[in-house]
Amino acid sequence: MNDHRAQPARGVFHVSSVPAAAAGLPAFRNPALALRKRVDDLLGRLTPDERLAMLHQYAPAVPRLGVGPFRTGAEGLHGVSWLGVATVFPQAVGLGATWDEDLVRRVAEAVSTELRAFHYHRPPMIGTAEDGPNSLQAWAPVLNLLRDPRWGRNEEGYSEDPVHTARIGEAFCRGLAGDDPTYLRAAPVLKHFLAYNNEDDRCTTSSGVRPRVLQEYDLAAFRPVVQAGVATGAMAAYNLVNGRPCHVSPLIETELRRWAGPAGPDLFVVSDAEAPSNLVDPEHYFEDHAVSHAAALKAGIDSFTDHGQDSATVVGRLREALERGLIDQADVDRAVRRQLELRFRVGEFDPELDPYATTGADVIDCADHRELARQAATESVVLLKNDGLLPIDPARTPKIAVIGPLADALFEDWYSGTMPYQVGLATGLGAALAPHGGEVVHVDGSDRIALRSRTTGDLLGKTSFDVTDWGGGALTLRAADTGRFLTVKEDAALAADLEVIKAWFVQETFRLEPVGPAGEDTVLLYNVFTGRYAAVDPIDGRVTVTAETPETAERWQRELLRDGLAEAREAAAAADTALVVLGNHPMVNGRETEDRADIDLPEGQEVLLRVVAEARPETALVLMSSYPFAADWADEHLPAVVWTSHGGQETGHALTAVLLGEAEPAGRLPQTWYRGDDPLPAPLDYDIIKAGWTYQYHQGATLYPFGHGLSYTDIAYRDPRLSQPSIGPDGEVDLTVTLENRGRRSGGDVVQVYVRALDARYEAPRVRLADFRKVRLEPGESRELTFRLPAERFAHWDVATGAFAVDPGDYEVVVARSAEHPVLVTPLTVTGTAPAPRAVVERTVRAVDFDDHTDVTIVDATRADGDAVTPTAPGQPAALLFRACDVTGAVRIEAETAREHGEDGAARLEVRAGGHLLAGIDVPVTGDRYAWTTVTAELAAPLDGVQDVILTLHGDFRLAAFRFAAAG
Repeated sequence: MNDHRAQPARGVFHVSSVPAAAAGLPAFRNPALALRKRVDDLLGRLTPDERLAMLHQYAPAVPRLGVGPFRTGAEGLHGVSWLGVATVFPQAVGLGATWDEDLVRRVAEAVSTELRAFHYHRPPMIGTAEDGPNSLQAWAPVLNLLRDPRWGRNEEGYSEDPVHTARIGEAFCRGLAGDDPTYLRAAPVLKHFLAYNNEDDRCTTSSGVRPRVLQEYDLAAFRPVVQAGVATGAMAAYNLVNGRPCHVSPLIETELRRWAGPAGPDLFVVSDAEAPSNLVDPEHYFEDHAVSHAAALKAGIDSFTDHGQDSATVVGRLREALERGLIDQADVDRAVRRQLELRFRVGEFDPELDPYATTGADVIDCADHRELARQAATESVVLLKNDGLLPIDPARTPKIAVIGPLADALFEDWYSGTMPYQVGLATGLGAALAPHGGEVVHVDGSDRIALRSRTTGDLLGKTSFDVTDWGGGALTLRAADTGRFLTVKEDAALAADLEVIKAWFVQETFRLEPVGPAGEDTVLLYNVFTGRYAAVDPIDGRVTVTAETPETAERWQRELLRDGLAEAREAAAAADTALVVLGNHPMVNGRETEDRADIDLPEGQEVLLRVVAEARPETALVLMSSYPFAADWADEHLPAVVWTSHGGQETGHALTAVLLGEAEPAGRLPQTWYRGDDPLPAPLDYDIIKAGWTYQYHQGATLYPFGHGLSYTDIAYRDPRLSQPSIGPDGEVDLTVTLENRGRRSGGDVVQVYVRALDARYEAPRVRLADFRKVRLEPGESRELTFRLPAERFAHWDVATGAFAVDPGDYEVVVARSAEHPVLVTPLTVTGTAPAPRAVVERTVRAVDFDDHTDVTIVDATRADGDAVTPTAPGQPAALLFRACDVTGAVRIEAETAREHGEDGAARLEVRAGGHLLAGIDVPVTGDRYAWTTVTAELAAPLDGVQDVILTLHGDFRLAAFRFAAAG
């Protein structure tokens, strides 16, 4: 369905009819009443203990009221997850690569329809039936921006750009929620609020986000989705932001809920798993759990996903907080009311009126969803390079070698469902070529080895193993006879019996460490997860992973039974074309809890690619991955490079269609692909402006830019026109451009519209995405497109005023094929009054509202709210720059500082303007990082005019704000 009706205003419940049975029932059972009245009635009937119990993820039933159990959370990122067989669509980053909002909405419709089927017809995912049916609260979509391609959860996000992410995320929410004005098919929950883009030590690391980055980047992905009224909730992130855990962030209320407005849905905010307990340990942000849980509840967390099904621990902590006066009943009621409102909206209390209540089990993996999975996988394929090798003509290339670890293998990620079937590339391509008499030769390129104990002479596992290199020294070993992975069991025994790698703890990666004299081919078997080596019991020969040192480990004779490189070389040489399919296993090296160390292709895979290309120059690289790789060599030496995410069950059919030209390569990159020699910023440097992250600020040459993707046809752009040459700061302008398909086949493009500020007074992005549209044209067809650009698309966050501003001046509107491939550039002037200098005299200026900085870390001013700054490195001074300050009449500087400990004279704040030192202030010890005091100093001379002000921090202290005082 294409009806995108708005969500009903809060407190309004529209029904077409009321069952006669409702007469005489409690008000909360009467669907004719307004939603708020029904919620208030049910809330009023609950005892204080019953309300408190509802704050845990597993809310118990209330039998006396006929209210069933409820739990938050079902995973539906790209298909229903963890509940069994379900349709598996491309990973979220693959859906982002489609740039197709309608397609993404239809994917989400399918996901929520299957989620309804699991809700009614399948057993719960955890525990027993008493835990209640599977939740209709979908913990999706993920709106975290793909700032750093090394992020372990890269596959969960849509793109590195907030406009693109918000548009795709809104479409996914609309699909999940459905079109009914009263009832939700599923309840979308936005993940993960906020500034979350690293996995290593994620529960203790802090994302330093200055106001411009916060407002223009991280919040900008969430804001439009909430404002559209299509989200029902959000999940707080594990990390800290500016030194404060996200689960007690004031931004939940001051930003997230404020965007919804009084008429929008009241967002139901849930914690991430175990995150409430993390506030005490490992974060040590609070001293005890009653205080931490109270702070989280007051900050806006409505449901505590903590301690699994053990509600008693969490509820006990909240009860203690209530008894100690840390929270009151109103705090509890506010959270419970939000939960009840959601439960009404998903139809829990009106099954006879809920239009989705009749969903049958037959929708799971139905034919329509299979076809949609194929379409989504096809639309997400990106053609990165093509010198004419593609599309492949079966008549001219009767024999194709498909080589590599992913040549015919598909893998699930942590948030995948169980694929009902799998079509890999070799299988899909073979089926397509068979009617033409073509032949596909499949070679995975792995070595087959046997490991024979030097102690007993026995073969490990009584079988041989195929070895795959996933990078970073992580190998998987699959039994040649069964195809199952070698793994470590609970008793530390080794067994080759695991069919699929998909567990929270991955114990299936190993290293083969050479040992002994050269030429003996003796190795140690090291398990990456346990950090131990395989050992053999000298009595019974049992193999366990228990040796803690190489000296106590078993020596294994490595016997090469099949040379993978030689087999691949032979297959490539005998073929007309070779397709080398490389990439990652989604559960190895880059996944939740583990970031990638770099963006390199695994060494073994890179070697395989070069061997094949040497034997068969007509070689295309097909990358199947959750994230970008530095495929520099391939881009320089191969005629074609293609990328797809892990596209689900239909990946092979999708890739086949694109490689043979039966479908257009319609995908475009949702994030920048950097070169291998690019010195990427530190993973914890969240200041995209200063660090140079993403296409907006990165200065170096990229491998493939954001928005990049080639076509098989020739789409031309012409006749750009703006409806007017200038606009005011509150105006809007229409951009019109004509597209024409000059090729001989149907195809399309993603028209990307960027804006650029010229001669800005701030560090403006190189370009910034303002709008986009996916278009398909028949041969010879032309079409005129119009994009409406309100002035807010040209805005930046003005740190001097604490608001978005559209500066007057010259801008460019850029129509482009990617962030680095402009096609048409049109000038635009914004009129208006020039910004006034920053007022700093008799005006408090937050330290965090700097224009630029050196060696500064943003920290929390108090546990509840506020930001401050402190030097990043001990003994290294830090500096803050405040541009164009009106300092007229200033005679004194006053600053808010806090200093936990130290010696007198060891901390100092210096103030400069116009290149002159105006004042130096010794910062006293206050005894606590949250104990603030005002320090003052007279200026060397009264100030006048507009000048840049620089504050330099020497020593270990915090600065929250400053002001210049005038005489008198």
